[in-house]
Amino acid sequence: MQINNDILEKHLNNIRALQVPSGLFLASRSDVSTGYNKAWLRDNFYTCLAFEEVEEWETVKKVWKALLQVFIKHKDKISWAVKNKPYNTFQYIHARYNPETFEEFWEEWGNKQNDAVGEILFKIGDLEQKGVKIIETQDEKEIIQTLIDYLDSIEYWQDPDNGVWEEYEEVHASSVGACVAGLKSVSKLDIFKVPDHLIQMGEEALKKLLPRESKSKFTDLALLSLIYPFNVVSGDMAREIVRHLEYHLKKDRGVIRYKNDRYYNKNIDEVSEEAEWCFGFPWLSIIYKNWGEDEIAREYLDMSYKTIYNDQIPELYYSDSDKPNENTPLGWAESLFVVALIRSGK
Repeated sequence: MQINNDILEKHLNNIRALQVPSGLFLASRSDVSTGYNKAWLRDNFYTCLAFEEVEEWETVKKVWKALLQVFIKHKDKISWAVKNKPYNTFQYIHARYNPETFEEFWEEWGNKQNDAVGEILFKIGDLEQKGVKIIETQDEKEIIQTLIDYLDSIEYWQDPDNGVWEEYEEVHASSVGACVAGLKSVSKLDIFKVPDHLIQMGEEALKKLLPRESKSKFTDLALLSLIYPFNVVSGDMAREIVRHLEYHLKKDRGVIRYKNDRYYNKNIDEVSEEAEWCFGFPWLSIIYKNWGEDEIAREYLDMSYKTIYNDQIPELYYSDSDKPNENTPLGWAESLFVVALIRSGK
């Protein structure tokens, strides 16, 4: 089926508008009042997937070079954490930065986000294996080894973190899985030392957690990352994760993150009217396409089209409404839509 190139280019341009001269992407527009005019490690990882899909390698390389420079800037802090094991939240690698100066933001935040480190390792290893050269200097090589050692120091497989949604601390399957995927990816490059126990402990922790996201969460939108892009679960477990999510979390304009999510909850009591996240639909479309179930993939892509608001894809809609929040467009949502659009050929 022919891709609508006008729609594709429009949504790629929505993402391009979020990129600053350093190479990093803002999470949303620079003029939003929500704080989304910052650069998140995780958002840059997901936002850049669109440009990888269209093989715009110059953009991809610029983003990943900038991300490595963020870590290099904070190498002393990360090296301290390797030697001493962090015991306060501020001692962990932060997940968001000033997009131009690469400085950390120091206000209270859920800064323990181990998945972000796993994501960085995963994609750098993945790109290198595909022949896209990211690691070109000794500083870059050394900082990646330092990130590997950091995951060992914090014992990521049993370290309660704030997770993908930056909230209260638990051991999250999505965080553990991202680290497992990242360590496996860079271990294939033969230029890094990845101790066997690092991957094994993570895999064992995943087996104990899954199909749950955490002790408190039976199912969660973040679990989709373990299927795509990380591919650390497959077969019956992957099917079970998707089945639980579709039954409990799928709504009309998106997928809620988890039951009783309070973020942008429409109910004054903050229960039962969870916000509907737009990128859930293209994410499911990509997964079903990878499974060879083209009809269901197209259905989810059609549902993704219905989330478009003024030619842009928002972060979310308020429960049971046609009102999006201010974070429109969300780079991450635009990117997954582009990937789903291309893979469906529609």
